[in-house]
Amino acid sequence: MTRPQLVLAGNPNVGKTTLFNALTGLTAKVSNYPGITVEVRTGSVTLAGQTADLHDVPGTYSLAARSAEETIAFDAITGLGGRVPDVVILCMDATQVARSAYLLLQCQELGARCVVALTMIDEAKGATPDPAKLGALLGCEVVPVTARTRTGLPLLLQAVERALTAEHTAPWRWTPTTELTTAIDKVKLALPAEWRSEARYGREVPAADDALALWALTCIEPRTGTPDDDELGLPDAVRTAATAALTDAQHDAPIVARWRWLDTSIPPLVTQKPDRTRTERIDRILLHRVLGFAIFLGVMAVVFMTLFAWSAPLIDAVDNSFKALGEVVHEALGAGIFTDFLADGVIAGVGGVLVFLPQILLLFLFLGFLEDCGYLARVAYLMDRIMRAMNLHGRAFIPMLSGFACAIPAVMATRTMERKRDRILTMMVVPLMTCSARLPIYTLVIGTLISGSPVTGGLLMVGMYIFSVLSALAAAWVLSKTVKPLRAKRLPFLIELPPYRWPRLTDVLRMMWSRSSMFLKEAGTVILVCSIALWALLAFPRELPAGSPDYAAMIEQAPTDEAKAAIRNHEKGALLENSFGGRLGHTIEPVIAPLGFDWKIGIGIIGAFAAREVFVSTMGIVYSVGGDADEESEPLRQALQDERRPDGSKAYTPLVGFSLMIFFALACQCMSTIAVVKRESGSWRWPLFMFAYMTGLAYATSFLVYQGGKLLGFE
Repeated sequence: MTRPQLVLAGNPNVGKTTLFNALTGLTAKVSNYPGITVEVRTGSVTLAGQTADLHDVPGTYSLAARSAEETIAFDAITGLGGRVPDVVILCMDATQVARSAYLLLQCQELGARCVVALTMIDEAKGATPDPAKLGALLGCEVVPVTARTRTGLPLLLQAVERALTAEHTAPWRWTPTTELTTAIDKVKLALPAEWRSEARYGREVPAADDALALWALTCIEPRTGTPDDDELGLPDAVRTAATAALTDAQHDAPIVARWRWLDTSIPPLVTQKPDRTRTERIDRILLHRVLGFAIFLGVMAVVFMTLFAWSAPLIDAVDNSFKALGEVVHEALGAGIFTDFLADGVIAGVGGVLVFLPQILLLFLFLGFLEDCGYLARVAYLMDRIMRAMNLHGRAFIPMLSGFACAIPAVMATRTMERKRDRILTMMVVPLMTCSARLPIYTLVIGTLISGSPVTGGLLMVGMYIFSVLSALAAAWVLSKTVKPLRAKRLPFLIELPPYRWPRLTDVLRMMWSRSSMFLKEAGTVILVCSIALWALLAFPRELPAGSPDYAAMIEQAPTDEAKAAIRNHEKGALLENSFGGRLGHTIEPVIAPLGFDWKIGIGIIGAFAAREVFVSTMGIVYSVGGDADEESEPLRQALQDERRPDGSKAYTPLVGFSLMIFFALACQCMSTIAVVKRESGSWRWPLFMFAYMTGLAYATSFLVYQGGKLLGFE
C-alpha cells in the first residue's frame, strides 16, 4: 500500500518548525531541494495504523514564485515537482488569521485537500477565532494546536485522516472579470498534459486548471514575460501565452480580490485584537534610528567577540589533534609515500574540514537564537537602510559581518535571505571581508617589511579591515549593475516583524546541527579532495634538483641536532622548489613580477589555496626555516629582510609588502570558500566566476599599487 504523502505549509514565523518536530519526533531527515540550498525536511507520522510521510516545505506568504521557497512550496502543493500530496496541513497564525489565510486560499484554488493547524493560540488567547466558525468559512477543518505541549496534535491527525478520503475540489471565493477569464482560458490551452488536473488527480477539476493558468499569469511581469526572480520554470508555450494575454490589471486583480474577501470575512470572527503591548514597547527602543542602531552594534560586537573567544580554543584543539595524529602516523609507519599521503594528505585534509566546524556551529547557534526570538528580522530592517545603497538586502549584513571570522560560515549564513539573487550577490562579496586567516599574513608583512612600530602596525591593520569593507560594498554595487543575473530589480523590502518570543532551544539546536552536518557531508568532501590534490602538487615529484648536495651524508656528519634540523629544512626547501607546485611558481614568475613578487612568493600563493594562513608556513619551507614557522618567527622575518635581487637590491620592500597585502585582501585564496560557494549556489558557475573576478581585481589593484608606487619614487 502506498504511503500517504502530507505537506506541511505556512507563512514564516507561524510555528511550523515546532509543529513539524512535534509530529515527527526524531524521524525527520533534512535534505536540500535538488540543485539549490533551500532545505526540505521529511519525517513520518502515524495515521489510523499506517505510516505517512510528512514534508515540511519552506515558509512562504504566497505561491507567486518570486523566490526558490515559493517555487518549492508551489511544486510540493500542486504535485508538479513529483507526487500530488494527499493532504496539505496549513499552519495558520491565530494572531494574524487573515494574513495566514491568503496562502490557504491559493492552495484550495489549486485543488489541494487542506487541514488548518491553528497555531500561536497561547499568544492570541482571547483573540483566537472560533475554530468551528473559521472552518465553516474556509471550507476545511480547523484544529487549534500548541506544539510545545502537544496539545491538539491527536485531533489534528484525526482531521488529516478524514481529509484523506475527501475529493479534490477547487473552490474560488471571488469571481474573475470577463477579461481575466478570457486570459485564463488562453493560458489554460497551453498547459502541458501532465499539469492538468486529470493527470494529477485522476479526474478533471476544471477550476484547478483555471488556478494553474492564473498562477502562470500572476508569476510574470506584464509585457516582459520575465519572472520576478530566476527560480521560475515555466514551459515556453505557457510563458508565451501568458505574456500575450497579460495586462497590469489582470496581474493584480486576483491579489486584490483575495484580500478583499479576507478583509471582509475574517474580522467578524475575531472578537478582540491580540495583545502586542510588550513587543511594541520593546520595538520603540530596538527600532529607534539612533538608540536601536547602537544596541544592534553592541549585540553584534558581543556575538562576534564571543564567536572568536569560544571558537578559538576549539579550533586550536581540532587543529592540534589532527597534527598530533599525523605525527603518530609518521612515527608508526615510518617514512614513505603512503605515510605522507595518509598523514599530510588525508588526515590533514580531514582536519582542514573539521577546523571550520566550531565556528559554523557557534555562528548558527547565535543566528538561530536571534531569529527565533524575533530580533534578526529587526536587524534586517535596521540595516536595509544602509545596504540598499549597494543593492544588497538588509539580511546581507549578518553574513558580511560573519566574514570577519571566516568566509565558510558566512557564505552559509546567506540562507537567511529569500531571493536567490540576493543570496548569490552576497556570496560573491563575502570573501572580500578580512577573515581571520588573513591576519597571520598581514602580521608577517607589516612586522617584517613595513613597520616595527606597534602603533603604526595597528593602524595599518585597522586600515586593511576598512579597506575590506569598502571593497565588498563597492564590489556589490558594481556586480549588481553589470552582471545580468544579479541585475534583477530590487524588490520592495517587505519583512515581518514577529512578536518577541523565548527561543525554542531544541529547534535552534536542530537547525544548527542540520546546517553544520550538511556542510560536512557536501562541502567537506570537496575540501578534502582539494586538500589532497594540493598536497600532491607540493609533494611530487619526490626528487631533489640536479646538482643538489648529499643531504643524507651532511645530516649524518652534522655535529649537533640543531645543525641536523637546519640541513633537513634546506632539503625540504629544495624538494618544495622542485615539486610541481615549485615549478609552477617559477612558471608564473613573469606574470606576477609586475606586482613585485618573485617565484618564492608564487609558491606561497599556490600553497595558500589550502588556507590563506598556509602562506606563512610555505614561505618557512621555501626559506629553510621549517614548516612550523609562524608570523612571529624571527628566522623567517630575517630571511625575508635579507633576500636580495640579482642586482643586490632588497627583494622585499615596503612597497612589495603593500602590494602583497592588497593581493591577499582581494584574491580568492581559499579553496574551502570556493567549495562552499559551489555547494550553496548549486553549480560551479558562480564559484568560478567569483574566483575569476576576485583574482582579476586583486591582480589589477596590486599592479596599480606597485607600479604606481614605483612611479612616485617608492621602492
